[in-house]
Amino acid sequence: MKRLFHRLLGSGAGDSRTGSSTNGEMAPAQMAASGLLLLLALPAGAWPRLGLPHRPCVHCCRPAWPPATPGSHGPDGDGEKWVQLPHVRPTIDISILKGEKGETGVRGHSGRSGKEGPPGSRGLRGRKGQKGQVGLPGTPCQRAYAAFSVGRREGLHSTDAFQAVPFDTELVNLDGAFDLASGRFLCAAPGVYFLSLTVHTWNYKETYLHIMCNQQAAAVLYAQPSERSVMQTQSLLLPLAAGDTVWVRMFKRDQDNAIYGEPGDLYITFSGHLVKPAAEL
Repeated sequence: MKRLFHRLLGSGAGDSRTGSSTNGEMAPAQMAASGLLLLLALPAGAWPRLGLPHRPCVHCCRPAWPPATPGSHGPDGDGEKWVQLPHVRPTIDISILKGEKGETGVRGHSGRSGKEGPPGSRGLRGRKGQKGQVGLPGTPCQRAYAAFSVGRREGLHSTDAFQAVPFDTELVNLDGAFDLASGRFLCAAPGVYFLSLTVHTWNYKETYLHIMCNQQAAAVLYAQPSERSVMQTQSLLLPLAAGDTVWVRMFKRDQDNAIYGEPGDLYITFSGHLVKPAAEL
């Protein structure tokens, strides 16, 4: 077929030489047209024998068909390599497609309350608040109270085995609860009382006294006979109920029992006061 093609080209060239000058100007165009017609007239199986390169059809948006790897040869084995176009993936910039921010929508319904979480850590101490208004005055506090303090200026000798000590000087006697003649304090406010007895001993005579609660001896004040006279004191805390009596008793044994006193000075004193009411105990 190649020889036939060259012969056609050669005959076309010879005819062009023998033509006139006008025909010489049209010779190349006629040769091209005759060659194209000859190629179109050939059967499809004669094309590969002409030595023309055989390339697959390539579309602009699809890969080459039939698919081939780079460096592979055509089906006719003529040495021509198929060239595969690169696979291009289009990318779209989403930012240029994003529109403007829309308006705030209507607020939805509130959801159900969740489970109570664990307690948090203690927060910092807040600032001190402002001082509040003064409240209404309350009811007066009715506190119980009681106290007495009495003395004796004259000395006293015991004549009986048991003898109550009367007093002649009143220092403190709230509500008249202490009777000087009998020497007894009558408790009207129950609670705990502090009691104290102070005497001056007589030379060479025994001093033996009891602080009494009703008919029971609560404490004793004692001094042995001595050539020197001294001051002796006894004190105690004693719970008293309403109606209880407190007094001082002299106790005579085989020896003389006496307490010293002078009209001008106060040597003998007996005192007591309420420390705490029974309602507060």
